[in-house]
Amino acid sequence: MQQLNGSQILCESLLREGVDTIFGMPGGAVIPLYNVLLDYPFKHVLCRHEQGAAHMADGYARATGKVGVCIGTSGPGATNMVTGIATAMMDSVPMVVITGQVPTYMIGKDAFQETDTTGITMPITKHNYLVMDVKDLARVVREAFHIARTGRPGPVLIDLPKDVTTNETTFEYPSKLSLPGFKPKTQGHIRQIRQAARLIDEARKPLVMAGHGIILSEAYDELREFAEKIQIPVITTLLGISAFPETHPLYLGWPGMHGMYYCNMAISHADLIVAVGMRMDDRVTGRLNAFAPHAQIVHIDIDPAELGKNVRTAVPIVGDAKHVLKLLTQEVRDNRHDGWWEQLNQWRVEHPSLALPDRPEKMSSPWIVRQLYHATKGNAVLVTDVGQAQMWAAQHYFFSKPNTHITSGGLGPMGYALPASIGVQYGRPNDEVWCVTGDGGFQMTLEELAVIREENLPIKIALFNNSYLGMVRQWQQLFFNERYSAVKMWNPNYVKLGEAYEIPTVRCTQLDEVAPALEWARQIDGPAMIEFMVDPYENVFPMVPPGASLQETIEGVEDVAPQTAKIAAAAGGSSGGV
Repeated sequence: MQQLNGSQILCESLLREGVDTIFGMPGGAVIPLYNVLLDYPFKHVLCRHEQGAAHMADGYARATGKVGVCIGTSGPGATNMVTGIATAMMDSVPMVVITGQVPTYMIGKDAFQETDTTGITMPITKHNYLVMDVKDLARVVREAFHIARTGRPGPVLIDLPKDVTTNETTFEYPSKLSLPGFKPKTQGHIRQIRQAARLIDEARKPLVMAGHGIILSEAYDELREFAEKIQIPVITTLLGISAFPETHPLYLGWPGMHGMYYCNMAISHADLIVAVGMRMDDRVTGRLNAFAPHAQIVHIDIDPAELGKNVRTAVPIVGDAKHVLKLLTQEVRDNRHDGWWEQLNQWRVEHPSLALPDRPEKMSSPWIVRQLYHATKGNAVLVTDVGQAQMWAAQHYFFSKPNTHITSGGLGPMGYALPASIGVQYGRPNDEVWCVTGDGGFQMTLEELAVIREENLPIKIALFNNSYLGMVRQWQQLFFNERYSAVKMWNPNYVKLGEAYEIPTVRCTQLDEVAPALEWARQIDGPAMIEFMVDPYENVFPMVPPGASLQETIEGVEDVAPQTAKIAAAAGGSSGGV
C-alpha cells in the first residue's frame, strides 16, 4: 500500500473511475491539487470562467454518457459553478464537481475565499461532501461517482479543504460500496408492466411521449421496437429530441410551449399516453388541469418521485426505460391505429407548423436552420443555447442520429451552448459539432472562445444576431402591449471579435450568402464562426400562451389577442402567470 497525499489520492481515484478529461481553473485552495495533476495523464482543459467549466463537463457527460468532471477553487470559484451545477441537476446529467475549500482549522472563521459550498449546493446536487479527513477521500470519490451515474443521474460535489489535499495517508481504493439508503430500482414491476400492456392493447388513440430518460438509458432500439410493434405515434420532449429518429414514419414531433400544433392536439385528444423518462414539465404540459383530458397515463421513470407529481397516473412503473420498454414490448399485441393516424395527418396538413417558404423575404432564422440541416445532411451534433435560436433549432433541424441534440432544458441558462459545445467536442472528437446561439446568450460566455482557439477545436458557431433579447422581446410584444423594456442590445463587431480570437468569422446579411457561408465553415480544419444578421422582430410560433392549455396553441400574431382574452376570461381575469 502506498503513502499518498490527498491530491494524489484524488488523482489515483479519478483514474480508477475512468476519467480522462477534466475541465477547470486553478486557484489558491486547489494549487496543491494542480501541482499533482502534472504527474497524471488527464487532459486538463483550462476554462476562462468556472461556469464554463461546469457547462463543459455537462456537455461532455451528455455526449458520452460518462461522468463529467470539473474543478474550481474555493469561494468565487465554487459559486461561479452554481449555474452549471443547477443545470446538470435539472436535466439529470452525471457530474462530479470538485471544489477547493479553506483548511479545516479555518472553516467557520470567515477566512479569505471561504464559502459554505456544501450549504449553497445542497438543493442543486444529488449529494455533496465536505471531506474533513484525508482517510475518507478515496471512499468519498468512489461513492460520488457511483451516485452520480446510478439510477437517475445527477451532479455530486466534493468540497476539499486545502490541508486535506496535502495531508498523507495509506491509499487503498475501496472495491465495495456501503450505501444502504441508495438502492435505485431499475427492473420495473412485471404486474404493472402487464397492466400497462392491457391498457395499450385497448387504446384507440395512443401516444408515446419520450423524454431525456431514453437517451440516458440508451433505450433507442427498445423505443423503436416498441413503437413499430403497435404502430404508435411517438413525440419527444425538448430533451428527448434525438431519442427517436425524426425521419421515422412514426415520429410526430415535439409538444409544448413552442412544439408542433399537431403534437399538442394529439396529446389533447389521445385516450392513452405512455410517458417514458420524462417529468411532465410545465413547458410540455401547458395548464395542468387541462392536460390530456381524455387520456389515461402510463408513466415510466427511474425516479419514483416523478410519478404522479404533476399529472395523475393510471399505471406508474418505476424502472429504467431500457429494461421496462423491452418487457413492455413483449407483453403488448401487434396493433394498428389507422383511424388515429388519419386524424393526426389531417392536423399536420391543416396546421403545418414546420412549413417554410422556399425563399423568405428577410433573413429568417428558421430558414437558416433548415439550410444548416441540408448542408450537414442531418449528421451534425447541435449544441443550442436558450431562447429563440434554441426553439428554431429544435423545430427546423431534423435529428435522425441518437443523442445529437444537446441543450439545457430545465434551468435554461443563457450562455450554455458555447462552453457545452467544447465539452461535446472533447467527448465526440470525430463528430461535426455546431454551437447554435443568439447574440444575448453568446455574450454571457464568449470568453470561452479562447479555449476553442487554444485547443484548435473544430467547433462551428452559428451566431444569430437580432440585436435583442429575442424571447423576452417576443413576450413583451405579444403579452405586454409592445412595451419593450431592457431588451434592445448593443453588440460588438463580431467579425472583429472573431479575428481577435483568431477564429475565422464571416457575416451574412443576405439570403444568398447563407449556403456558401455554411459550406465555407464546414471546409475549415478548425473553428469557424458565422454571424447571421436576422430579422429583429421574428417570433417563434407555434406558442402556448402563459396560463393556456395545449388546446389553446396559437400559430401567429393574429391569434394572440382573441386567445389571450379567452384564457383570461376562463381564469377569472388572470392570465395564470408565466
